[in-house]
Amino acid sequence: MTDSLGALPPLRDVIARHGLAASKALGQNFLLDGQLLDRIARIPGPLDGEAVYEVGPGPGGLTRALLGAGARVVAVERDERCLPALAELSAAADGRLRVISGDAMEVDEAAEAGAGAHIVANLPYNVGTALLVRWLTGGSWPPWWRSLTLMFQKEVAERIVARPGSGAYGRLAVLAQWRSQARIAMSVHRSAFVPPPKVMSAVVHITPASQPDGVEVRTIEALTGAAFGQRRKMLRQSLKALPGALTALEAVGIDSARRAETLSVDEFVQIARAM
Repeated sequence: MTDSLGALPPLRDVIARHGLAASKALGQNFLLDGQLLDRIARIPGPLDGEAVYEVGPGPGGLTRALLGAGARVVAVERDERCLPALAELSAAADGRLRVISGDAMEVDEAAEAGAGAHIVANLPYNVGTALLVRWLTGGSWPPWWRSLTLMFQKEVAERIVARPGSGAYGRLAVLAQWRSQARIAMSVHRSAFVPPPKVMSAVVHITPASQPDGVEVRTIEALTGAAFGQRRKMLRQSLKALPGALTALEAVGIDSARRAETLSVDEFVQIARAM
């Protein structure tokens, strides 16, 4: 950590001085443990000189860790109460932190952070899944981002890495795994947050893989949306309204009496290719 960052007061003092009680409406839970934040910042690999895009920095705990690892950070914060604290952090960061005041769902991330940026965020609970799906379903592949290191409720994290046949396996797992590699990098106890959420959390790390030939993202989206939209029904029922899906099932030799949760990611890719 640079001398100017090291001279900053403890994060707990910053929160108290600026009156930054976590907002339930914004899905905020602040993480204050510096060692834990440093561990999260190490998950993407060496960040010295690397570009990082952060969503929902709040008072800047994870931001400090990213800057301390040498990253150049673009952070998007919707809560205007946090902007003065982030401005102090920016002033100490020697030009390596740029804060955007706004809604992350409306930001052109690729334009702001640049191609090859790592996305690292303790995502607000209320927009985390929507942002992840957006990052996973970009039309161009490899994507503009180099890796995703994201904090979720543990239940959501388990859905991202789930395997066929498990109760957590569903559309999110297929979207995450058909052209990416996803793993749970670490679990985080609820007591690490202020205020403590009701559930445990986990950090997921996702890196792009090669996209299967002959498959378009909109086909995978439509297929998984239909299949898991009625996950308890047989495929012949859940897919009957999706043009070409039942013909594709027959073409690749998948029994239409099966349910979506029994299909592997590769089988979904086969169906999408046949469609």
